Amino acid sequence: GSVGSQSMRKFRCVTLSPARLNIRNLMSYEKQQVPINAIMFITADGIKICVSPNQKWVQAAIKRIDERRAAKRK
Repeated sequence: GSVGSQSMRKFRCVTLSPARLNIRNLMSYEKQQVPINAIMFITADGIKICVSPNQKWVQAAIKRIDERRAAKRK
């Protein structure tokens, strides 16, 4: 595999969105350390948005998604 095909396999955050997202629209998230420290939220429409993990609303959104996942398992 060439370098080009490698990068397309997994979406990576390279810039962070300054926007505050509606927590209700967020379905899941992934934590990322490389190339930048970020949280990638995935919306109900399948859109991936990268944000800084240090923001309060981001922590609240992660907690909310984790609680929703835990509730589904029961």
